[in-house]
Amino acid sequence: MTDAPFQFFVVEVLRTERVTPAMLRVVLGGPAVSRMASAGRDQRVKLLFPQAGQSEPVMPDTTRPDWYDAYREMDPAVRAIMRTYTVRDLRHAPDQDELVIDFALHGGDGSDGGPPAGPATRWARAAAPGDRIGIFGPVQEENAGYDFRPPEDTDWVLLTADDSALPAVAAILETLPPGMPARVWVEAHDRADRQELATKADAEITWLVPDHAPDRPSGPSAVATAEALRTAELPDGTPYAWIAGESATVKAVRRHLVSERGLDRRRVKFSGYWRRGTSEDHLMNTGEPA
Repeated sequence: MTDAPFQFFVVEVLRTERVTPAMLRVVLGGPAVSRMASAGRDQRVKLLFPQAGQSEPVMPDTTRPDWYDAYREMDPAVRAIMRTYTVRDLRHAPDQDELVIDFALHGGDGSDGGPPAGPATRWARAAAPGDRIGIFGPVQEENAGYDFRPPEDTDWVLLTADDSALPAVAAILETLPPGMPARVWVEAHDRADRQELATKADAEITWLVPDHAPDRPSGPSAVATAEALRTAELPDGTPYAWIAGESATVKAVRRHLVSERGLDRRRVKFSGYWRRGTSEDHLMNTGEPA
């Protein structure tokens, strides 16, 4: 697998930082990080977490070209817990190479009757310097693990996301050309979860925060972004749209942009990061798309 664009690594926690009440930044390091490379700003990687009681993840046979089949053949109670995340930043420096992952924190311990936290959230909340996880990540700048690829003739950019795709939006905004018009909508569960998003672009950022009235749900609805877009005034010129987050929201936004706004579907990149009511374990076991 040495010539493959993706390889396995074992890395360790260097430090953690609470970005907002619902977002935790984990900075990972180790000699292996120096081999990682990506030209993408929405680069996807697989994180492999240890099971409870394990000091590091039990990995599949990474020498097999069919490593995913090898992973699925392992005992689910023993093998590493695999989840897909977006790289917030990859920093190469003479003194320390760092891989930054932002974790959207969901769920609690179940004592209040609410939904319990998933394994990635539980690991992130407890992460301490020296903790080890596995990563299946890129070693070539050009790879199939990122999607934000605006054509050269793009006049302006449209981005929509929820907290799962917010790290990618933040990274994309940091690298947009100065003055590039960008229209951004981000769904957040609470006003405290809004972030300062640095950019040199001419960006208008709209945070969609639900009204926590007793008769309303605790989070944004599946169509909140699409509803906001219907009344939005968009720039003139040739756009490029990048849509990511919960699957139903992504589909509703894409339908609006292509069917109602008339955007060229080839210039609308969309990705369902997760599906409401369905775990990534279920999607892996059934092979269903998000």
